[in-house]
This record gives sequence, structure tokens and C-alpha cells, in this order.
Amino acid sequence: MKVKVINRSHHDLPRYETPLSAGMDVRANLDEPVTLKPLARALIPTGLFVELPAGYEMQVRPRSGLAAKYGLTVLNAPGTIDADYRGEVKVILANLSSDEFTINDGERIAQLVVAQHAQVEWEASEELSDTSRGTGGFGSTGK
Repeated sequence: MKVKVINRSHHDLPRYETPLSAGMDVRANLDEPVTLKPLARALIPTGLFVELPAGYEMQVRPRSGLAAKYGLTVLNAPGTIDADYRGEVKVILANLSSDEFTINDGERIAQLVVAQHAQVEWEASEELSDTSRGTGGFGSTGK
């Protein structure tokens, strides 16, 4: 996959932290730290521009450690980077804790998951096929 890195060439490209990881950690690309007050959000640049193959998307997801330890999450998780997007990959971070959180340049802020997808064509119908689940949802299969 093609990637263009801007501004901070000293940052590692996103990478898998373990051999079986699904997501690659991506880092903040900042000129100065960004402090998020409680319940605040900010658009954090990564310095990455990508060229995804047709039929693929890149999902932007929270890092579990930041969420569990600090209440920091990706606001529109999962965010989607489409194959025809050529702008900078940015992450909408939100601070859901009661404490300020400072994001520093080079800090791992989110995960990127590259996934294949299909496009569909809608077909209007008056009826759908029956299933054993039917219209059950929102907890209908248990707690």
C-alpha cells in the first residue's frame, strides 16, 4: 500500500505491535502538544496520506489502553478512510474522562485496520425472507 509521510520523517510508519494484531498503531504528528479538557474533542493529524486499493477501506479505531486508562477514544469509531481519499489521515479524539489529557507529538493515538469491503445495489422489496431471529434485536438474544 502506498503511503506518503509529511512533516515529521522521524515517526515510524503505522505498524502491527504483535504478530497477530489486526490493527496498526498510528502516531500523532504535532508541532506542539494538544491538551484535551474533559469532554473535549480535537482533530489530530497523523502526517499520513494513503492510497488504498479499490475495494478496501481503512478503519480508524480507538486504542484500548488509552480508552481504559485515560478515557480517550476515537469519536466516530470506527472512522472510515475510503480508497479514493487522498487527504491527510486525521483522528477525531475525545476525552471522556474527568481529567485533562495531553497528546504529544509521536504518541500512538489510534489503530488503523485495513479491510476489504463490498458495494451493493439496493433492490426495493415489499417483503424480506423469514429467519428464526425475525425482528428481534437490541438484546433479544440475551443480556
